[in-house]
Amino acid sequence: MNKYSKRREALLYHAKPTPGKIQVVPTKKYATQRDLSLAYSPGVAEPCLEIAKDVNNVYKYTAKGNLVAVITNGTAVLGLGDIGPEASKPVMEGKALLFKIFAGIDVFDIEVGTKDIDAFIETVKNIAPTFGGINLEDIKAPESFEIERRLVEELNIPVMHDDQHGTAIISSAALLNALEIAKKKTTDVKIVVSGAGSAALACANLYILLGVKAENIIMFDKDGVLSSERTDLSDLQKRYAHGKPGTTLAESLVGADVFLGLSAGNIMSAEMLLGMAKNPIVFAMANPVPEIDYDLAVKTRKDIIMATGRSDHPNQVNNVLGFPYIFRGALDVRATKINEEMKMAAVHALAELAKEPVPEQVNIAYGETRLNFGKEYIIPKPFDPRLITQVAPAVARAAMNSGVALNPIADWDKYEEELLERLGSDNKMVRLLTNRAKTDPKRVVFAEADHLDVLKAAQIAYEEGIAHPILLGNKELILELKEELGFDADVPIFDPKTKEEDQRRMKYAEIYWQSRQRRGISLFDAQKWMRERNYFAAMMVNEGDADAMVSGYSRSYPSTVKPLMQLIGKAPGITLIATTNMMMTNRGPMFLSDTAINPNPTADELAKIALMTAKTVRMFGMEPVIAMVSFSNFGSSAHESATKVREAVAYLHKYYPDLVVDGEIQTDFALNAEMLKNKFPFSKLAGKKVNTLIFPNLEAANINYKLLKELYKVDSVGPIMLGMEKAVHIFQLGASVEEMVNMVAVSVVDAQEKEKRKKMTTK
Repeated sequence: MNKYSKRREALLYHAKPTPGKIQVVPTKKYATQRDLSLAYSPGVAEPCLEIAKDVNNVYKYTAKGNLVAVITNGTAVLGLGDIGPEASKPVMEGKALLFKIFAGIDVFDIEVGTKDIDAFIETVKNIAPTFGGINLEDIKAPESFEIERRLVEELNIPVMHDDQHGTAIISSAALLNALEIAKKKTTDVKIVVSGAGSAALACANLYILLGVKAENIIMFDKDGVLSSERTDLSDLQKRYAHGKPGTTLAESLVGADVFLGLSAGNIMSAEMLLGMAKNPIVFAMANPVPEIDYDLAVKTRKDIIMATGRSDHPNQVNNVLGFPYIFRGALDVRATKINEEMKMAAVHALAELAKEPVPEQVNIAYGETRLNFGKEYIIPKPFDPRLITQVAPAVARAAMNSGVALNPIADWDKYEEELLERLGSDNKMVRLLTNRAKTDPKRVVFAEADHLDVLKAAQIAYEEGIAHPILLGNKELILELKEELGFDADVPIFDPKTKEEDQRRMKYAEIYWQSRQRRGISLFDAQKWMRERNYFAAMMVNEGDADAMVSGYSRSYPSTVKPLMQLIGKAPGITLIATTNMMMTNRGPMFLSDTAINPNPTADELAKIALMTAKTVRMFGMEPVIAMVSFSNFGSSAHESATKVREAVAYLHKYYPDLVVDGEIQTDFALNAEMLKNKFPFSKLAGKKVNTLIFPNLEAANINYKLLKELYKVDSVGPIMLGMEKAVHIFQLGASVEEMVNMVAVSVVDAQEKEKRKKMTTK
């Protein structure tokens, strides 16, 4: 994407359909006059009086305990510098978004119009009663140090400047593990730091708490090495001003054990790296261009242990590993501050988590056979679902042990359950899916690429590294649309109806005819059908000219699926094709089947649909918990619709006893764990969280997934084809660009899985 198009897309993202990225949503009922009289006058007076009696009741009756302020004056915004409070607002809203999706914390972003330290501090102190915590953001040094120091001292709620401490905490965890792998001690290592701003100083301070000696840290800024002769250093920088005047970065790196880069790209050469000690540790965290290129570094030193700030290399030092969970733990015990003990608890929790067996969901997301503690895995991945249950409790415990917790946790098991519940309200699964697709992008045919939205989806898939698009349609029109979108990548374009494709079309027609000549298809028919995009695209996949295809944006589902059934067919051992939709509900991903193919499946077919859906659920790194739903509960009706569900369950219980599946059961019981446990304690679903629903017929499944999608604006990925031999998937008619991109990611992951299985069967 050219610079203009990227700029346009970013502006549209923030402007449409509603300006900004966050909103306030009611958490209580407000439908009736009674509701409103409780929410406001006169009922609201009662909690007001209780809080007036005891100010701590504010945590009981209001949202204060889960509300954080992200506050800035816009003086050091990203790499943009001092751009002012209004211009910083998109970044603050973005930070609010991360707090919410990773830890369930609500945020108000606040942009303060002053550069005066005293005025800024006074403003924050005056609004602090509203909040349970304060996250300072994008405030330039050295003012940021003084602002944080005073607010920590003068407020009785957690305050943290994430630009400083977030990077320090994550990199400290990485350093602990890197030193363990390198067999080096914190007390002995020599560290060279490029950068002397807030993040670099916070890192160095935390490293000292880990045992590193201050005199073993040599620090550089844009003016050279920090030394006692310099008169331009802040009081905090003077702690590290023991470098020899005139010393270069290259000279300091000779024999150094650790390089920490928080400065600018490409300032470290291969020669400098070669001069470092055995098993060098390099944290090159300038973004997007690290201080030394990752590929160059690992090629130069086979013994290197390296981390960057980038997601496309191992060991990404990303603040999102820390701040959501640090504030989560601090808020949950009503900590009066975030102290050094809490920061160190986060460091050790992150370091220890990297040594534990990695959940399959994380391995799948990152396209790894098995992530193991080692040089390329020294800190957890940002999508690791265990972060909230490891880091937040560690921080909470440290707050309690250090005497700053006003509301200690007594039941840690219950607390962990509450933390896990907070993970169900966002679209982490989509991010995991996309991330996995990026690990091994495949060639995907877009059969309707001369539609603007389809082409936009192809552009995003290409630019995000999800897939290698192959575009089908009117070539002249596609080129015009590409220019309009700023999609200037040289990707293949085919128009099956042109003379240019005569040879390929005839080849495909001959192959198709050979396979269907005894089923009423003539060679002329085959040649005619190959002019149709869906037939042409399916043959591309069949013949290995592409790995996957997507279609259906402009045509009905039956007309799109027909050529796939004729040309692609079922996978080996499969006798039934079906579909499932992954719905991103507020309780987490839910799989609904069969949403598009089988109008009235038999008991045998329902069992097969359940098994295929279970396989797909596992493909996404989840363990299926399946409810076979009906209007009946465990034999309460003898109607044939309920009976066939019961028979399907009996078959699955007999032949697949390890599969967690039960029914027939009504949907409310399936989704309400307490009701289910009380009424049907014998069920295999009792005490478990259902994530898959198998419906008795197409009508019920299709109506339910579309009802969820439109009524509650639940994001849907699907319908995902089940049982096909190749990775072919169909868009919903008129699907949004986002939905199409998600389906492309599904197609890529499906192609990856099919390729993996093929390799296993041919061994």
